[in-house]
Amino acid sequence: MLVQALRDQGVDTVFGYPGGAVLPIYDEIFQQNEIRHILVRHEQGAVHAAEGYARSTGKPGVVLVTSGPGATNAVTGLTDALMDSIPIVVLTGQVPTFMIGSDAFQEADTVGITRPCTKHNWLIKDTNKLSATIHEAFHVATSGRPGPVLVDIPKDVQFATGTYAKPAPASSHYQPQLKGDIEEITELVAAMEKAKRPVFYTGGGVINSGPAASQLLRELVDATGFPITSTLMGLGSYPASGKNWLGMLGMHGLYEANLAMHDCDLLINIGARFDDRITGRIDAFCPKSIKAHIDIDPSSINKVIKTDIPIVGDVAHVLEDLLKIWKSRGRKTQAEAVEKWHQKIDEWRKVDCLAFAGSETSIKPQHALARLQALTRDHDRYITTEVGQHQMWAAQYLQFEDPNRWMTSGGLGTMGYGFPASIGVQMAHPDSLVINVAGEASWLMNMQEMGTAVQYRLPVKQFILNNERLGMVRQWQELLHGERYSHSWSEALPDFVKLAEAFGAKGIICKDPADLDDAIMEMINHDGPVIFDCLVEKHENCFPMIPSGKAHNEMLLGEAETQGVIQAGGAVLV
Repeated sequence: MLVQALRDQGVDTVFGYPGGAVLPIYDEIFQQNEIRHILVRHEQGAVHAAEGYARSTGKPGVVLVTSGPGATNAVTGLTDALMDSIPIVVLTGQVPTFMIGSDAFQEADTVGITRPCTKHNWLIKDTNKLSATIHEAFHVATSGRPGPVLVDIPKDVQFATGTYAKPAPASSHYQPQLKGDIEEITELVAAMEKAKRPVFYTGGGVINSGPAASQLLRELVDATGFPITSTLMGLGSYPASGKNWLGMLGMHGLYEANLAMHDCDLLINIGARFDDRITGRIDAFCPKSIKAHIDIDPSSINKVIKTDIPIVGDVAHVLEDLLKIWKSRGRKTQAEAVEKWHQKIDEWRKVDCLAFAGSETSIKPQHALARLQALTRDHDRYITTEVGQHQMWAAQYLQFEDPNRWMTSGGLGTMGYGFPASIGVQMAHPDSLVINVAGEASWLMNMQEMGTAVQYRLPVKQFILNNERLGMVRQWQELLHGERYSHSWSEALPDFVKLAEAFGAKGIICKDPADLDDAIMEMINHDGPVIFDCLVEKHENCFPMIPSGKAHNEMLLGEAETQGVIQAGGAVLV
């Protein structure tokens, strides 16, 4: 019944790790060939792999793990998926129903533990309800604001027989609102017609809505001429080469993007949730703007920032209606004022906030990623990342023309995410170039998945920016904690080349800027998994940076300008 339900849901890949409480399911998987099972080395890796699969395909990722520690090891991945709105279905084994509550071997209250980190979860006690619950789980995971769900299946339920029910999503009680309120959309159009300094602020909700949403967004931006910025999770929904693109905003966002947000008179939030990495100091966030918010999750509206024009609905549906109404009213904008707004933004752009001092003796991490961008931009490329400085540099220096090409842990900031996520992406796109941009500390958190990559001949490339430091922790200690570097480095790092060879993969090391291009090409051209150990400048900081508790117009710029706090208008406070 379970395997048939997965087939009927269009599942082709399951990431998992067997154990006693799921052996009946594994026995059934053994007897079929339609669904591939990928044996990971840790349950956290299984969930992150499913996240990578889901984010790069738009389809839900599926995980199968056993009871007790199998389920608890999945909690980090579940929370990560919840924070970033990634649709995954996690199937867990459970001790037999008559043993629940007896502290049986490998028993845990999986439903209780995972209630705060799933959209919804279920404990199956009746085999006749198993298939319908699986179908409901897929519906809940993928409808509305996507997210993780979990189905806990006791072992006696797995052994029993019952009646199979085919998918019937129309019968679900969960039916999120897709169409936005026309009056609110018309009010937003009226605000767009009057705006002199408008900005589109977009997030992962655009990508989650599907390809049509990104296409409609591009049409809207190009037709209006309004500038557009994005959160970390929304990169690729509008092309980085687009003439209205400002780059990423937020704590490590671009100077021009952050100042445009601060000075705008109309802020149009499309599928973003006003998280703290974006807003900075809330009482100083976009202080002179009318704020519109388009989101399918009603609980996100007015949760953090008070909104003047709230629109609950799916991004694609709302943008479709928004375009129709705007066109029917004559495609009006304050074109002359908007052009002056672009000229002001171009002045801010001249600061060149991503500038960095080159070096002939050591590899700057920014240079490494700039060269990675140049040498891979024409490939069919997918990027995952770990979490830390390298993640922010990747968001700054790598450019994305399309959605679903960028997989990173945004809301939870989970070290160890990127490597297993790259495995999930590569499984979904076997012929594509999949690169995980990593820091050595973050990569080591799930290094065991190298066994998975080798076993399944997945040519994932692990591009490690190795500064022998917990880079982002060290940066905050330098800037905010008096240069007291408390436990932010490791004195026992492995030889990554030997580590790769121990797993049966290829290892490459590079420490000379003159050798970097050739080494990157060697990595790209190798037909198997690669660990690339790129030894970079140890004490480089990631700028721009909005210090915690500061406003958008208070940024540390580092080498791009005299090091200090830069305020709107260009004044430097050293």
